[in-house]
Amino acid sequence: MDAHNVPRRDLLIHDLLDATVSRAAHSAAVRDAGGVWDYHELDRFSHGVEAWLDTHAVGPGDRVVVQLPTNRALVALFFGVSRRGAVFVPLNPAMKPFHLASVLANAEPRLVVAADEAVGAVREAAGAAAPYPVHGFEEAWAEIDALTRTGVRARPSAARPDDIAVLIYTSGSTAAPKGVVGPHGAVTFATGALTTALGYRDDDIVFCRFPMSWDYGLYKVLMTTLVGCEIVLESGDSDLVLLRRMHEVGATVVPLVPSFATMIAALARRSPEHMAPVRLFTNTGAALPQTTIDALRGLFPGARVVRQFGQTECKRISVMPPEEDHERPDSVGLPLPGTRVLILDEDGNEVPVGETGEIVAVGPHVMPGYWRAPELSARAFRHDPRTGEPRLHTGDYGHLDADGYLYFEGRRDDMFKRKGIRMSTLEIEAAAMDIPGVRAAGAVPPSGTRDLAIVVESDMEPRAVLKELAQRLEPQKVPALCHTVDSFPLTAHGKNATQQLVLLLEGAAR
Repeated sequence: MDAHNVPRRDLLIHDLLDATVSRAAHSAAVRDAGGVWDYHELDRFSHGVEAWLDTHAVGPGDRVVVQLPTNRALVALFFGVSRRGAVFVPLNPAMKPFHLASVLANAEPRLVVAADEAVGAVREAAGAAAPYPVHGFEEAWAEIDALTRTGVRARPSAARPDDIAVLIYTSGSTAAPKGVVGPHGAVTFATGALTTALGYRDDDIVFCRFPMSWDYGLYKVLMTTLVGCEIVLESGDSDLVLLRRMHEVGATVVPLVPSFATMIAALARRSPEHMAPVRLFTNTGAALPQTTIDALRGLFPGARVVRQFGQTECKRISVMPPEEDHERPDSVGLPLPGTRVLILDEDGNEVPVGETGEIVAVGPHVMPGYWRAPELSARAFRHDPRTGEPRLHTGDYGHLDADGYLYFEGRRDDMFKRKGIRMSTLEIEAAAMDIPGVRAAGAVPPSGTRDLAIVVESDMEPRAVLKELAQRLEPQKVPALCHTVDSFPLTAHGKNATQQLVLLLEGAAR
């Protein structure tokens, strides 16, 4: 293991950039549709951002809200905010006005940077009495570029590893978004631990389609910076050209969610001439169907398909070692280096190996809580009653085997009883995805007068889907209703949009 891959909790986010500049300044750092910067250029622009923030009186601890597409400029803003000792608050450009107003009220930023066409909407969400300015990107970047060219440097901040570096707001699909607090030390530790577990290399080219407003995209920037490899940001391209872009840039690592994985497999079948030299696919968000895993392995010979499990509240909980990607197919891997996983019963006691309980994460990657939400924080972020060590109670359930591998069985909201049998929506969805012709699936638990139901994206008749499910599941687990759609509803992060699924089912029942 290289020294710069060892997980450390005493670093600041921009320390990762500084270390890589010192040893690989002219290696490609970040590429987007407009071009590529090496680490030296990224470093220069990050100092330009820091100087620009200084001219606008942004100081340590101030929140800087940024609602922009994920590109090179956003990466420079991220590191520049870190240099200033301020708090980076990235928001998805697709965030709805209702949630945007909630986030701005909660974050109380010192300033906001938004896409020019969104400035009016951000100001409206902020309200007429908002005490902070909203800057359009074009004007702000012109000023940053001018400062970068002069080489001016702001006075360095006195940030410490325990200071807050970033607030990552959850998607807010069913409630107001929560801001997960990310201190420098916890974030850099998680970055090092995850990079070590996945074995990123300095010659990798990481093809990332996910926004920096989601921790999956944000940490890819940090991980590539840590090892000094290149990240390709592809948030704006049409789905149909993604495989070609992977081929053009020579992608070796591709982060996935199930919907993206299914699409890549479908594109690769149609255009084998556009195959990229992928050595590693990593998955999060939801389990990949085995049929999709098999398709990726067959289409990209030699590629590993790595299962992971985690939450924004600690970044990642477990990773299946890449060299073991064919082993223990139901497992989501081992705890990150330097961390632990506990399985606890309702009284907070550890359960025996193989028994199901709540998954609890322990280690330096556990974040301190939610921003200005003490009651919510107290439920999830607790302390070991004996040692005082912080622990994240995930609300997810699973078990450990005798070798310490974790098996995820379902989220609290995914698990329910029907006809006397305890079950999870995940196993029903997995069975549906095993049916040839089903491209996506979302099971909805019983509620009130509505029985267990499933929505699938498929050209099949609903009755045919249910017949296939009956061949794969116990009778009690076969949904009472199936509704088929041409386009499956997903959240901005590629997960099943549960509330939209419920609405579809209610419409189908009328």
